[in-house]
Amino acid sequence: MTQEQHAREVLLEEDDEYRDLAEQHRALESRLAELLDYPYPSGAEQVEEATLKKRKLHIKDRMEYILRRRLTPRAEDGEPLLGS
Repeated sequence: MTQEQHAREVLLEEDDEYRDLAEQHRALESRLAELLDYPYPSGAEQVEEATLKKRKLHIKDRMEYILRRRLTPRAEDGEPLLGS
């Protein structure tokens, strides 16, 4: 397991915001899968798909920011906030 994978697991267990974002990301992914199964989506469904993709990307970006913040060494001691 890489340090990044370990950090994600720790964040899912310990960080409420990260866990909430992960749940939202999964829910959006599920809804997008439903929309992509429609052979002839309506205009509203196409707009919903585009909107959900943007929201999902925003959530993923926020999750990555949290991960990077936790993996970046602290200035005062040079140690990452999460151990390996």
